[in-house]
Amino acid sequence: MRIRSALATAAAIALLAGCAAQPSGTLTTAEPAPTAVAPVGEPTVIATGLDAPWSMVRLDSGSTLISERDSRQVLELTSDGTVRVVGSVDSAAPGGEGGLLGIEVAPGDSPGLFVYLTAANDNRIVRFDLEGGAGEYSLGVSKDILTGLQKAGNHNGGRIEIGPDGMLYATVGDAGDPGNAQGPLSLNGKILRMNPDGTVPADNPFDGSLVYSLGHRNPQGITWDDDGQMWAAEFGQDTWDEFNIIEAGSNYGWPTVEGTSDDPVMVNPVYQWATDDASPSGLAFVGGTFFIAGLGGERLWAINPGSPTVAVESFAGTFGRIRDVIPGPEGSLWMMT
Repeated sequence: MRIRSALATAAAIALLAGCAAQPSGTLTTAEPAPTAVAPVGEPTVIATGLDAPWSMVRLDSGSTLISERDSRQVLELTSDGTVRVVGSVDSAAPGGEGGLLGIEVAPGDSPGLFVYLTAANDNRIVRFDLEGGAGEYSLGVSKDILTGLQKAGNHNGGRIEIGPDGMLYATVGDAGDPGNAQGPLSLNGKILRMNPDGTVPADNPFDGSLVYSLGHRNPQGITWDDDGQMWAAEFGQDTWDEFNIIEAGSNYGWPTVEGTSDDPVMVNPVYQWATDDASPSGLAFVGGTFFIAGLGGERLWAINPGSPTVAVESFAGTFGRIRDVIPGPEGSLWMMT
């Protein structure tokens, strides 16, 4: 498997394309546990000059859309490496960790783009019509999907993904108020599940609520494995960052616990990092391996779901803060900082 990634320096953010991946090693037991693959070789830059990019999503046309948190712009990276402006999300109000955050392609016959943004008074999810085609995409009419999420200078969450069930999922941070994560009336500190129009699915775990799971501090990575199981990466406070299997209606502990505990009500992470080693953001599943973007840890982590208590690190301190990872073309991985 080839690994494609995004490189950040102090002056510029770049997308890198690169190299094959291979098993990082095998155990010496009779039946070795599955291991994560790790990238080898030298990454190759495929785009530069991005300004605080936050999220990437690939389109069927071969183009990739990128959100820039502070400029409020959505960019298009075409298949030939050209970067152009698709449009500006003028309702975004950048500040601290807030601004234009996650983006996701909207399902359905009419092309659309979901964006998660920090507005003047709240965090919200908005759907834009996506007009044009490869090399000429533009943002059309917008419609609010979900409003009223508490905003803050940090802990805004911000990742949105369409799941294998066709539902829209969103990670929402606690907005700096730990009590939100356990508060039954707050959507903050939760992972949300909604119909693409923002309404509550009939089979959500809590009747009439968008809440899918609770007890989260600042989750910024969600994805699914080949079996349709949801996983999430979450920022801890001072002790442990977490990698969790997400089950409907489950409680992941914050702020009562951080990392593993003996509390039978709280779900323990399958893996945890010291906060200096990870600060996990984007999450992708490629070639049977989870790849986790490390912001504060400034490295790429790889975990095999068959042995999730073992993590393999790559590029430590090489590319700076890694913000997002997504599956690229032809079995590759793209990484962005």
